Order: sequence, then C-alpha cells, then structure tokens
Amino acid sequence: MSDAEDSNETRPGQPLKRGWTTGTCATAATRAAYEALVTGECPDPVEVQLPNGTRVSFAVAVFEASDGGATAGIVKDAGDDPDVTHGAVIKATVRAGTPGSGVIFVAGEGVGTVTKPGLPVRPGEPAINPVPREMMRSAVREVMERFGTSGDVMVELSVPGGEALAAKTLNARLGIVGGLSILGTTGIVVPYSCAAWIHSIHRGIDVARASGLKHIAGSTGSTSEMAVQKLHGLSETALIDMGDFVGGMLKYAKRHPIPRITIAGGFAKMTKLGQGLLDLHSKSGSVDLIWLSELLREADAPADLVELCKDANTALLVLREAEMRGIPIGEFVARAAWKTAAQVLDGSQIAVDMAVFDREGKIVGRWG
Repeated sequence: MSDAEDSNETRPGQPLKRGWTTGTCATAATRAAYEALVTGECPDPVEVQLPNGTRVSFAVAVFEASDGGATAGIVKDAGDDPDVTHGAVIKATVRAGTPGSGVIFVAGEGVGTVTKPGLPVRPGEPAINPVPREMMRSAVREVMERFGTSGDVMVELSVPGGEALAAKTLNARLGIVGGLSILGTTGIVVPYSCAAWIHSIHRGIDVARASGLKHIAGSTGSTSEMAVQKLHGLSETALIDMGDFVGGMLKYAKRHPIPRITIAGGFAKMTKLGQGLLDLHSKSGSVDLIWLSELLREADAPADLVELCKDANTALLVLREAEMRGIPIGEFVARAAWKTAAQVLDGSQIAVDMAVFDREGKIVGRWG
C-alpha cells in the first residue's frame, strides 16, 4: 500500500500497523465523490496525497449517486491504535457550488459544529481542522485540473453514528456539538501516540484562554477531576483531562499561558510526578518506593514506616499507613510534584499548585 505503512513502529516481537486519520479518509471520500460527480463513474480504489507528498490508495466502501450530487464513503482504519473512530464510515457528499465560491464545507450527520472560540476554526463552522480542509481542497484541484472543471463545490462530510462516538471524546467540553471532529496533521495515525488525546489537551487550553479563564486544572482521571472542580469551583471549560500527559500539558501552557494551573491527581500518579516523570503512564515508569521511603525519612517519619514503604506492594498501602500515623505524606508528595512542574514552567509567569487525592476523592495533600 503506502510508503507510510512500510515505516511501522515496532514493539518487541510485535509490529504495529499505522492507520489513517479521519481527515485522510474524508479527503479520499471527497476525491471519489467529486470525480464521480464529474464523470459519472466512481474511482475505486481512489488515490490521494498526504501532507508529506506520499500518495495512498483507499477502497471505496459506499457510493451513491443522486440528482445534483454524489456520495462516497471510506471505512476508517486506525491500524493498531485504540481509536474510537476505527471502523466508522467517513462519507463525503459533493455538489456543484456557486461559481467563484471555491470549496465550501458543511457538517452533515455525525460531524460536529464549533460553538466556542479558541479552536482552529471559528464558531459556527464545521469541526473540520485546517490540514484536512487543505487536503480536500488539493483533492478537488486534482480533479479540476484533470477534467477541466471549475472546482466550485460544496462538500458535506458525515459519519453515521458519529454523534454517539463523539460522546466518548472531549468534544462537548471543547464546544464541539453534534458529532466528531475531522482531524489530522500528517494524515497518518501512529499507534499509541495518543495524538488525539494530546490534541484535546491543547485545544482545551486554547478554548479556556479564548474564554478569558484565569485558572485551569489538569487532572489525571475522573475522580481527581471531580474533586478539583469542587475544590476550586471551576467551570467545565476550565477542566483539562490531561491523563498521563502532564508534561505535554505544561509545555503547551508555557507557550500559551494561563495565569494559574492546578494539577490534580491520585497519590500514585502524583508520586511519579514528584520523582520527576512527566509522562505518568506505567510504560514510562513506576512508583519508586525507595524514593518514597527517602521522602518519608527526610520528613522524620518513624523508622518502621520508612522500612515498610521500601517493601510495600502499592503506593496506596504507604498512604494508608502514613495517614494512620498522622504523617502528611500527601503533602510531601505534593511539594515534590510542585518542584517538577515548576521546573517545566520556569521562566513563565504561571502560578502552579498541586492537589493530591485518594481513590475516594478526598484531598490528602496540597502545595503551591
């Protein structure tokens, strides 16, 4: 197939297949539908160009001709990435547009509409990002140049079932209503790169800034998010679901500053941040119980608690034992985590503070 597939990343003993963004699938659908509108025949497979110049081909899964329009659909293949849109059909219906209008984009079934400022497209526009728009314009130009057409078309994108899929994403929080976003910057999905999640973090900060917010909170999970929202009385727009990507959130915020950031997380995740890890996923590192025991020793904790920590099965056990003895270990972890975050934000005017919670959402430590 494509050159991109030849460069799959690998894990030990397991090659990972790359996939295609919704933007690439929408481009292939647009190209097929427009050519069918012009010639009366739908190309299958249909070929499109990625932003890096690579040309790739797609089988056309759906084709429908109607009076004044043509519709083509491509099945989204996310490769080995756990993408909610994997297997969805990305459809484009192309109709002739007003002379001189160029390419006009319309949100059909399952494609969202932007309602808040701060995103790459203006409120009121279909949630189709700039790179996919340019890819589709290029596909339209190719058909125009090959068949001598005007290139003035209306492209309506749709994803059957897209509104239900969007409920599994952060679109609603970002102010994208009615369905999915058509995304992509390279056209390729790299397995486990979590590009969509990181994209949502960045857009969440953009929307918060455009809304004039002075305080946001990045949380590692739903429990800490609900707890920190209640703690500070924050609006939903101020909540950033950063997951394990605290480093990615902080680095983006440093370039696009907001006056105050609270980082909220569970005890184990925040311990890893205190250790200096900026990616809190288990693949990037685990809780260092020796480090945690040294933190306790420096805080003059009882020697038996320090020794227990070294051999503990989980960080949660250490937290419970420390709490039983009145040792504020959550505060010690919050202070260490604050130092890590402050180093990332060094040179900025951003005030950062930490909130550490247990599994029930009770605060066990704050700093900053």
